[in-house]
Amino acid sequence: MKKTLLLIPIVAILAACGTTDPYQKRADNERERQERYVEKAIDQAPKWMTQPPLSNSAVYEAGSAVSADFSMADIKAKADAYGKICMAAGGTVSQRTKIYRTDSERASTEMSEMAMRTSCSTVDLTGVEVKEIKRVAEGTRFRVYVLVALPTGDANILRRAKEEAKERQFAAGRRDQAFKELDN
Repeated sequence: MKKTLLLIPIVAILAACGTTDPYQKRADNERERQERYVEKAIDQAPKWMTQPPLSNSAVYEAGSAVSADFSMADIKAKADAYGKICMAAGGTVSQRTKIYRTDSERASTEMSEMAMRTSCSTVDLTGVEVKEIKRVAEGTRFRVYVLVALPTGDANILRRAKEEAKERQFAAGRRDQAFKELDN
C-alpha cells in the first residue's frame, strides 16, 4: 500500500508539469508564444481599428500589417487602409486571393496568398491623409495599425485646389483658342 501511495504523488507531479518530452515541450511553447502574439495584437489594437470614426465630411478606414522590416510593415498597413478607403469611396481595387485548406483527422493546414494592387483608378483619392498610426513589437516583427481619412466635399482642400488648377489650365488654353477664333 505504501508503494501505491508513493506513486500517486509522482504521477500527479508529472501530470502537473506537463510532458517530459523536451521536443513536445518545445512545440507547446511555440504554440503558446504564437497565441500570445495574436492576443497581444488584438489587445493592443486601437479602438479605431474595429470602429473607425464617423463623420459627415470624411471617410475613415483602418489597416494593419506585420513585417520583419519596419518600413514594409508601414507600407503594407497603409496599402491595406488605402484599398479599403478606395472601396468605401465607391472605387475598385484589384485584389486576388488564393486559399488552400486541407483537414485531416490529426491536423488542419491552410495556405493563403494575396496579391493586391492599390491602384484606385475610378476614384480620386487626392487628400487622403494618415490620421493615426500605432506601431508595436510582435516578437521579432513590427505590427502597424494605421487610420486614414479621405475628406469629402469642401473639406477636401487638396482636391478642391487640384480642381481649381485644372480649371485655370483649361481657361488658359481656351483663352488662346478663343482669340484665334475671333481673329478668323
